[in-house]
Amino acid sequence: MSRKTDPFALDLTPELIIRAYQAGIFPMAEDASSPDLFWVSPQQRGIIPLDGFHVSKSLRKAMRTRDFSLRIDTDFDTIIEGCASEGTDRDSTWINPTIRKLYGQLFERGICHTVEVWDDDEVVGGLYGLSIGAAFFGESMFHRATDASKIALAHLVERLRAGGYRLLDTQFATDHLRSFGGVEISREEYEVKLADALVHRGDFHAWDSARSDPGA
Repeated sequence: MSRKTDPFALDLTPELIIRAYQAGIFPMAEDASSPDLFWVSPQQRGIIPLDGFHVSKSLRKAMRTRDFSLRIDTDFDTIIEGCASEGTDRDSTWINPTIRKLYGQLFERGICHTVEVWDDDEVVGGLYGLSIGAAFFGESMFHRATDASKIALAHLVERLRAGGYRLLDTQFATDHLRSFGGVEISREEYEVKLADALVHRGDFHAWDSARSDPGA
């Protein structure tokens, strides 16, 4: 069971969101039309161990053969719109206007990041999340083309490994995430891993630097 609390008796700000994640909790809305947020701290937390990420043979083939391009941090609005839209992979969404506004502000500050999968000039999938210390807090992902969200997730893991991250938080462990190596750990174990990640600094753009270095 998740632990839900009433919203803080404070105006919601990007700084408050950051402090919440550092304390091991995160905000959600009941649905897209709800004006309020509640705070969640699951008894069992979903993570993907960065050294245990599993890529299937079919996904490896798709990554080699699909004519997609990957971009980072270029189109937050389209990514969060895709994540907030109902589709074949979800029949509801917890992303309300307050979430969009706050995470948009975090994106402008370089704390929220997007991984975008493009097919020519169209975004066909992607994900977004927060980078704090050496922890990445995955928020949501979507696809409009087969394998697009999976490719985004695989690239995210490569990027986090390159940047020295220690924790990839997925909030919950769905069957879909378990197929990539996702697991559930206790709140207590999560808090230990989170504390360790927060005293280190991950570099979300180290992967780009390595790719652009001729000697790398």
